[in-house]
Amino acid sequence: MTFKVATLKDIPNLCKLLTELFSLEKEFTPNEELQNNALKTIIEDEKIGHILVCQIDGKIVAMVNILYSISTALGTRVAILEDMIVSNEFRNQNIGSKLLEFAKNFAKEQGCKRITLLTDSDNFKARKFYEKNDFKKSSMIPFRTFLS
Repeated sequence: MTFKVATLKDIPNLCKLLTELFSLEKEFTPNEELQNNALKTIIEDEKIGHILVCQIDGKIVAMVNILYSISTALGTRVAILEDMIVSNEFRNQNIGSKLLEFAKNFAKEQGCKRITLLTDSDNFKARKFYEKNDFKKSSMIPFRTFLS
């Protein structure tokens, strides 16, 4: 099991993982063209973020995005964690926890002082996973609008 920053050549495998993830989520629909464009944008500009992956025998089996912002409250760089997914066939092997620990250390090395994430309110398995990995529920409630 190895962890690394994704490269452009990893995009087809990342798209497969995102299709698996977005098939589970209520608010998102898989769209390989959109996913491909977004992944390329992130990978090509490390100021935007990094995509971190777990490989087993050279195969990408899990991924997570770390996207960057500046917190005026903290006066420094912070991260948003998105698209955390372990391929179904590799779940329950502690891969997610190890990838998340890699991501937390990586974000810290990038100068981040906080990581924020969103998960579906009724995804109790994910909520328990993040709590087990030292994330705390925030009192803030997310709101969203789509701009056309």
